[in-house]
Amino acid sequence: MAIVSRSNICTLGLAIMLVTIFSPASAQLSVSFYGSTCPSVFDSVRAAVRSAINRETRMGASIIRLFFHDCFVNGCDGSVLLDDTGSFVGEQTAFPNRGIRGVDAVANIKTQVDRACGRSVVSCADILAIAARDSVVELGGPSYSVPLGRRDARTASIDTANSDLPAPNENLDSIIQKFGRKGFSEREMVALSGTHTVGQARCVNFRDRIYNETNIDPAFATSLQANCPRARGSGDDNLAPLDPQSPNRFGNNYFQALINRRGLLHSDQVLFNGGSTDSIVTSYSNNAGAFSTDLANAMAKMGNLNPLTGTQGEIRANCRRFN
Repeated sequence: MAIVSRSNICTLGLAIMLVTIFSPASAQLSVSFYGSTCPSVFDSVRAAVRSAINRETRMGASIIRLFFHDCFVNGCDGSVLLDDTGSFVGEQTAFPNRGIRGVDAVANIKTQVDRACGRSVVSCADILAIAARDSVVELGGPSYSVPLGRRDARTASIDTANSDLPAPNENLDSIIQKFGRKGFSEREMVALSGTHTVGQARCVNFRDRIYNETNIDPAFATSLQANCPRARGSGDDNLAPLDPQSPNRFGNNYFQALINRRGLLHSDQVLFNGGSTDSIVTSYSNNAGAFSTDLANAMAKMGNLNPLTGTQGEIRANCRRFN
């Protein structure tokens, strides 16, 4: 009988995990996928994203979050864009998706792309992937390549959204495990969390932190309490920036805020609270270039999570419902 060492078992396990996450379907994606059917797809999405952000700066962060919440639930397949109907339950009402924004914006981008293409040939999943990259760039973040060829799902899973997506009150070990199951290292997880350098959160998601937690700068907590009353149900939708220094531009201020105990969400501050990711946060806080490089690589990797390709799924004419 052959003897298999522990190191070989670990290597084999990693190989199996990578094959599962980066399935042959992801290898079929190509930057030139629409080269003959819609050569203007990148230009069309970029122009539409720029217009959407010019109308509302916050929309860029919303699109980035929408992309993450799509890919983390059964892969990058546009399932998060599907509205509930009388006979269908989508993912938008899952707890981590409460208040999710950007669905309208992606649907509008799809309309503009279809007009430029002359027909509905580009999937909503691809449009969301491009729009997320363009939102990062438009807000001052790094660019990266977005291969295309994803197809849109005919299914959705609110249960998977509830179980797989990290929640605002999540602890570090749980967050690491959830990212790990998708094939992301702790460093990649921290880099992706750095997208919280843009955007805002609702009072209901940070109320417990600013009133009950001790690992928070007291002056920061007090400044937030004025717009987020202690009483539940009062001011739940009031907003605060995830990055108090530069809420509309990419940078490493988010990590500097964590070191100063000024993370808005519990799930932000646990990245720097005496745990295994402290050194990564410190590294990014001192080196914006390292954060930018790692974020670009992690976002590109995110877009390759289990896409539907070939004859799987469909190309939706309307991103918010099945054909």
